[in-house]
Amino acid sequence: MTTATPPGSPRFEGVLAGVFYEQAAADAGAFVEALASRLAAPEGALPVSPSGDRTVWGPDGSADPVAVADVVARAHEDLGRPWGVPLATAAARIHDDGDREGWESVVFERQFRLARAAIAAAHHGQDDELGARFLAEVLDGVWLICEQSSWCWPAHDDAFNERGSVLPTVTEPYLDLGAGEVIGLLAWIDHLLGDRLEARYPGIRSRIRHEARVRVFEPFTGRRDWHWLGLDGDVHNWNPWIHGNVLVGALRLLDGPADAEERAHVIALAIEGIDRYVSVLPADGAIDEGYAYWWNGACRALEALDLLRHATGGVLDASAVPALRETVAFPHRMHLAGDWYLNLADGQARVSDAQPWHALHRAARAVGDTDAAAHAASHRTAGSPAATEREGFGRLLRGITDDAWIAAAQESSPYPREVWLPSTEVLLAREHDGTPAGLTLAVKGGHNGEHHNHNDVGSFVVASDGVPVIVDAGRPTYTLQTFGPGRYDIWTMQSGWHNVPVIAGVEQSPGAEFAASGVDVSISDQSASLSLDLAGAYPGAAPWRRTVRLDRASRRVVIDDAWTSTPALPVVERADGAAPVVERADGATPVVERGSDSDRDETPPPPAPPPTAPVVERGRDSDRDGTPPPPAPPPTAPVVERGSDSDRDETPPPPAPTPTAPVVERGSDSDRDETPPPPAPTLTAPVVERGSDSDRDETPPPPAPTLTAPVVERGSDSDRDETPPTPAPTQVRMLLAGDVRRDAASVIVTPLEGATPLRISWPAGIDATLVVRELDDPILTSVWGPRLTRLDLDVMERGRIAVTVELDQTNAEDAR
Repeated sequence: MTTATPPGSPRFEGVLAGVFYEQAAADAGAFVEALASRLAAPEGALPVSPSGDRTVWGPDGSADPVAVADVVARAHEDLGRPWGVPLATAAARIHDDGDREGWESVVFERQFRLARAAIAAAHHGQDDELGARFLAEVLDGVWLICEQSSWCWPAHDDAFNERGSVLPTVTEPYLDLGAGEVIGLLAWIDHLLGDRLEARYPGIRSRIRHEARVRVFEPFTGRRDWHWLGLDGDVHNWNPWIHGNVLVGALRLLDGPADAEERAHVIALAIEGIDRYVSVLPADGAIDEGYAYWWNGACRALEALDLLRHATGGVLDASAVPALRETVAFPHRMHLAGDWYLNLADGQARVSDAQPWHALHRAARAVGDTDAAAHAASHRTAGSPAATEREGFGRLLRGITDDAWIAAAQESSPYPREVWLPSTEVLLAREHDGTPAGLTLAVKGGHNGEHHNHNDVGSFVVASDGVPVIVDAGRPTYTLQTFGPGRYDIWTMQSGWHNVPVIAGVEQSPGAEFAASGVDVSISDQSASLSLDLAGAYPGAAPWRRTVRLDRASRRVVIDDAWTSTPALPVVERADGAAPVVERADGATPVVERGSDSDRDETPPPPAPPPTAPVVERGRDSDRDGTPPPPAPPPTAPVVERGSDSDRDETPPPPAPTPTAPVVERGSDSDRDETPPPPAPTLTAPVVERGSDSDRDETPPPPAPTLTAPVVERGSDSDRDETPPTPAPTQVRMLLAGDVRRDAASVIVTPLEGATPLRISWPAGIDATLVVRELDDPILTSVWGPRLTRLDLDVMERGRIAVTVELDQTNAEDAR
């Protein structure tokens, strides 16, 4: 269904409108006309020189020689190879098993190859033989894209929902991230090589413009109900990503004698759309889905506005907007160490280093943020390419022609001592300013309706020397299920696999109404802490107060939970299904607990019974006045479902394989029977629960749990006679990365990458269980390796627990 723009519909006027109307000396009614008069001509509207400028391109040009040589070498390897063909069966597969990579990977690689060919054609522009050969390669790539039935990625198309078709409807093109990326690619190629292409192959430029008009400009101006416009106020990263690409296309491709009015209209709509995004960007610049998504959200907005500044000769300049200045600092504020970052929602803790660091560096220079510029420059390794094609063709061109970025010397990341982001209720604190050495703590409040949400209110991360040890798993490979009704059937999205309690057998529920309350942050030279009530994240739960504190004097993190008991509800194990193995820490014969397929899908075997405050980023003594900022109000960001991480790095991973049963190691008093147990063995690599095709079965999830008696399935009358009900557990859980060794009332974790081991301790008399989850999804294994371990502390008989985390002084080899 399409919706045309109603005649005389009011223009959205947000933060950017207020700035730009003043800069253009025009009100809302006169802005489009004023904009048209200030736009550069199409051939000069983009800030990169075309291939005819031999001061930039060619063996003696200023374009980054390392990057050019790298891209051109791979372009030579492409010659003679057949181009990939995205098949209809691959597109339709999204509606079968949910797989999206089979189609996307072919399309992405075609676009990467075209980008490489375009750089090679520009570089060899004065070589008659090689120049002609690569120009032909560019022609083939452009033509293939123009002939492609749809530029929309199948996972985003509405053809099935609207018309029942598993394939795209060519007469109803869907404008999504994929279509935006294509028009951006074609516009930049036309800008770089258009004159030479047209001279050698007359008619190719008109074909590009026809496809751009039919597939992008007409849907953009004619249909104004796109979910990514944010008309309801829920604006997410698709908005600046698509609007930025539409802006590039309009600046370059609407260049006919009769196109001037349309060009200004399309650009004005793109500005209005980006204004919606900037107007809801919080004052602290935080991104609720975390660092990994900053690159294709806030960074896309910064890049689009930078293009607009160039295209208007510096007249329209948004660099003074406070939220935009603050978001430039977001990447280094979330930095743990190396390539480790605090991950929230679907973000990964370890993100590819191949990011458009030049874009951050350029934005930091524009706003005068030396710390952000230093963080970007920390990735400017001598002898490395200034950019690659995998970041997108426009980003490649900007990176390899940015003289300041090419010349930048490598610097150190700033590592602020603490950061408080009130909009997302995220606190990150280190032992020391300027270094990741020692302990780093991060805690979040917020709600369970955040973008790319996980149910994780009150979760925390602890890193040793910047390497996460108590971790957030992130998310597995994206499939259709990830953004469908079965999202919370995926284990990584569930609170049971985050560092939060399970209360009387109940986990947190999704939705913005399930939120933290009573949030209180405290920051001083001696400590940094976040205290909050988690009860609102659980249906029907009694108060549960959590305070997580980094104590710098004692060099430890303390997790202090105090609660009012919620009545436990009986749970009876099902008699059918596979048999996960339970290994007991006392060396007794393993118990076999059976459960249904639905149990095996997402739920590990049951354990043994048992803000308006400003941003704070402190790194100097002058900052440390000991006065904490006021508590932050709960955020109100609504739920949104978005495209995948493959939408963001353009390189989709392969699908994840099928799971097997979990292994549980227990150390409860009930296991110990009257005989003192021997020391607990080191956990090696047992087979455990995995991310699976069952994660992708597209079955809608069950309703959010409530505090009522669960359904009990029993195999026979004898089951009913002999199986006593088990009370639902109340547990404090922590997810651990690294090698885990049990040691009485503690565990020692030897982190990844040789960081200092941590000891996690709890009061004597509390039953502890280790649940090991083997990982076989490539997204997860690329971050955490083969397994994660969950520590479950049985607190059903208590009302308070304090868990301490500290650097372990035992020799790392002894800890094994």
